[in-house]
Amino acid sequence: MDDIANLRETINGSQALPMIVIIGDQVLARTCIVNILKRELTGFEIVEVTTTSDLGWLPERNVRLIAFDIGDKQIADPSVEDRLKLLEEAVPNAFIAMLSNRDDETTASAAMQRGVRGFFPTSIAVEVALAGLRLVLAGGVYRPLPIIRQNEGTSLKVPAGAPKPSVVHKLNGHARIMLKPTMADLTPRERQVLAALKLGLPNKLIAVKLNLSENTVKMHIRHIMRKCYARNRTEAVLRWSGGSNGRAPSV
Repeated sequence: MDDIANLRETINGSQALPMIVIIGDQVLARTCIVNILKRELTGFEIVEVTTTSDLGWLPERNVRLIAFDIGDKQIADPSVEDRLKLLEEAVPNAFIAMLSNRDDETTASAAMQRGVRGFFPTSIAVEVALAGLRLVLAGGVYRPLPIIRQNEGTSLKVPAGAPKPSVVHKLNGHARIMLKPTMADLTPRERQVLAALKLGLPNKLIAVKLNLSENTVKMHIRHIMRKCYARNRTEAVLRWSGGSNGRAPSV
């Protein structure tokens, strides 16, 4: 009853903010996630509950995202299937994210096929997870990119200045370049800008932090995106974080 009372008090205390709900029975892991999100996602009310049954106490609220931890379970596990169904019925307009101790392609694909908008293996870095969550909250989809060896005879054009592709992702019969970028592909200044992007800083703050003009910052971001074939800055952070062999220098 204490969890329910605390949840009700939290909800009543901030009716204005959109809500993110974290579900997990591991207290330490759940608390760490909530504390990080409260620091990084200041425009949201972060609520933590132990089980999906606690969601029955949620009033009509603007629940934007619900993330729950399945641990080592398979997606086809009846308890996971039941939880997904319950969440869909309880908060049909919320995005669903899933945390898992598994990071294999089969588990990720099974999750996405069931309507999960974000699949987060517990093996990924915190900054990558945060960028992925922001992508989901913005209406996108996040999942670790599958690594598939390039088939013989596949011909792909590589833009000038971009690192050589090492893997290919096939989707609906079409080949798509997927990269394993390394920090060596970036200039020292681009590494500094990338480090600032990982912190979620806007261009204006990056410019002040690095003593650059905003136009110069935009130029570096374009180069960073081009070198990993990213379509936006969030995707660039995800790709460089997932494929880099080293850490960007502090800024």
